[in-house]
Amino acid sequence: MVDWSGGNDTGPTPRKDAIWACIVREGCLLEPEYLRNRLVAEQWLEALIRTELDAGRRLFLGFDFPFGYPAGFARAMTGADDPLALWDWFERHIEDTPKANNRFDLAGQINLNFGGNGPFWMNGLRRDIDGLPRRKTDYTNPFPDRRVVETLAKGSFTCWQMAGAGAVGGQVMMGLPVLNRLRHRFAGQVAVWPFQPQGTPVAFVEIWPSLTLGAPPAGRIKDAWQVEQVTLTLSRLSEQELKAQMKVSAAEEGWILGVAQDKPNIAPPPLRNDCFALPAGVEWTPVDEALTFLRDRLHPITSVETLALTKVSGRILAEDVIAQRSNPPQPNTAVDGFGFAGPVPVGTQVMPLVDGRAAAGIPFEGHVPEGRALRVLTGAALPDGVDTVILEEDVTVKDGHIAFHGPLKKGTNTRRAGEDVAAGDMALPVGRRLTPADLALMSAVGIAEVNVRKPLRVAVVSTGDELVEPGDIAGPGQIFDANRPMLLSLIERIGFVPVDVGRVSDDRDALRDRLDQAAGQADVILTSGGASAGDEDHVSALLREAGAMQHWRIALKPGRPLALGLWSGVPVFGLPGNPVAAMVCTLIFARPALGLMSGEGWVDPQGFEVPAAFEKRKKPGRREYLRARVRNGRAEVFHSEGSGRISGLSWAEGLVEIEDGARHIKPGDPVHFIPYGSFGV
Repeated sequence: MVDWSGGNDTGPTPRKDAIWACIVREGCLLEPEYLRNRLVAEQWLEALIRTELDAGRRLFLGFDFPFGYPAGFARAMTGADDPLALWDWFERHIEDTPKANNRFDLAGQINLNFGGNGPFWMNGLRRDIDGLPRRKTDYTNPFPDRRVVETLAKGSFTCWQMAGAGAVGGQVMMGLPVLNRLRHRFAGQVAVWPFQPQGTPVAFVEIWPSLTLGAPPAGRIKDAWQVEQVTLTLSRLSEQELKAQMKVSAAEEGWILGVAQDKPNIAPPPLRNDCFALPAGVEWTPVDEALTFLRDRLHPITSVETLALTKVSGRILAEDVIAQRSNPPQPNTAVDGFGFAGPVPVGTQVMPLVDGRAAAGIPFEGHVPEGRALRVLTGAALPDGVDTVILEEDVTVKDGHIAFHGPLKKGTNTRRAGEDVAAGDMALPVGRRLTPADLALMSAVGIAEVNVRKPLRVAVVSTGDELVEPGDIAGPGQIFDANRPMLLSLIERIGFVPVDVGRVSDDRDALRDRLDQAAGQADVILTSGGASAGDEDHVSALLREAGAMQHWRIALKPGRPLALGLWSGVPVFGLPGNPVAAMVCTLIFARPALGLMSGEGWVDPQGFEVPAAFEKRKKPGRREYLRARVRNGRAEVFHSEGSGRISGLSWAEGLVEIEDGARHIKPGDPVHFIPYGSFGV
């Protein structure tokens, strides 16, 4: 396995950001090889290939840069879709020595052929290059920004970026000519995967160590450690396992070994018909037992999809997000100033300046000798030889020197690589509902796509002959449907997708058809009314007919009856018809259950203790929820506990929860207040 570099000779001492290679031969791991430049690397690779061919062994050679460009580029440059013709083209046009190469100039020339604004961007040299911008300003790309595989490999980088953090554009340009010479030098014995059939003794394969590896152990150079680990991992695969990974179709763009081409959309297991069944002999169920029962018997019912980062705000993570890149990705300066090697002793210090500067996205490529300083700007990667920065306001600059007063600790005004999040760390946990801040974090740690749960769809049905639509004429004994608009709004505020399937009269056949409609459109169904055991309680009756009905009598006020069951495999929560009871039962029972089924996990509402501004005597046996709000640090309750007083729901800003036992609450006594916001509404 080879970790490549597009830069210049890195000197005789092993260091990071250089070319590293590692061999496992017949199960024996060799020490990683430090290859100081591409000339040395090409000679080493040629000798390796000859050695293995002479010994009659097969050789799997992995390289960590793209073997192809996004669709259309090969034809635009060569007149053919053949990516290996593009390899020939780059070999003819790249000029490379250990100390210099023409990759930035070539990128600029290519851009000029397409109007000068793309596809390549980021000039990493101090001099300007016609056609190659220093920033992605006014950038237009006549080709796709990424290969298909890069849309699937979270954290991978585009091959159009020529410099800066994460750039692979230079690696591609400087790597393909080397591989092209080697494949021609050993013609007939080398096959390039996945462009050519695999039957030759030597295979060139594109790899990406960061696909599976995080940060290295302390004291190890990351590039050396990664090639060692990838070599070990692949050498331990059976031939069958390796062939399975190499079964891809990517004729033009190439592919990264280990990235699955087909991501199956695996559906979660359905709920069981008896998922709501209470233990035998249970008559009245305490609130805590009912909640525990729901938490233990339910599981996520939504499937998973992969979306781009920009599309996932408000969605629920289906898996832990692992940082693909550290934040910050490398040590950098926290201020504008001057960088040098610390620490600095007490007293006046005078240092000569090195020509150049380091800025964010434009690194200084040279070395800063000890005792000298370099101009650095906020966010710039610390150059080699710099570990300390002094604020520019504390410095006098004159005649190519700086003067300032010590002492200064080593590391002052710098940020450590990964001090926020290190590569390989868990950035966000499964089940988290993603916020704008989460999107910023994921972007910073190299995440381009994430696996999220599909939104939970919740259908709402109102039942009852007495209901009419708001705006219609209400006849004698009729009322306007208050539950459906309330529940639809609750579902949307909580973060799920409301599905309005209307209201149904007390007609069992009509309700059956409406439940069929709801089951075809949603993941969960909420009904209001008809959830008890009376003659007109058709929700309970139909669920009982379906063989998946449980009638829960909850020891709470308001809202004792709950009908729970499955209709065509879709869970149904049959809520009381009274709006106050319907809302309380939705918040206390349906809200955490929906969170669990959505993949968000079980969410307990967060309340807090406040002094009561009321007096109440409560008998034992039931838990009570009073409509309440906080004023002047004290909990007020609505003047009536009547469950038909809908105005109390609007007046309130939350619920006071009174425990199951007897209680005599006096003004000033502590009570548990749960704001509506704790339920997400």
